[in-house]
Amino acid sequence: MIHLTGTLTCAPDQQQKVRDALPDHIALTRAEPGCLEFEVVETQPGTFAVSELFINQAAFDAHQARTRASAWFGVTNGITRDYKITEA
Repeated sequence: MIHLTGTLTCAPDQQQKVRDALPDHIALTRAEPGCLEFEVVETQPGTFAVSELFINQAAFDAHQARTRASAWFGVTNGITRDYKITEA
């Protein structure tokens, strides 16, 4: 299993765009084959805690490819991300 944990931190002028795009991104990700868990929670204004769990590397890679081609990528491109990926 592949587990990603981290944060996405955005500037005040980006916060609402991220909040608005998040429900669709969560729904699409949770529907992906191999997605076991996907949570994004705003822990303070503009800071989002992220936890992703995928069944294997192939499922995680497919998620990354889908995300790069999505509206979510357009909204969050350039926003600071700090994350750690581990094999569970």
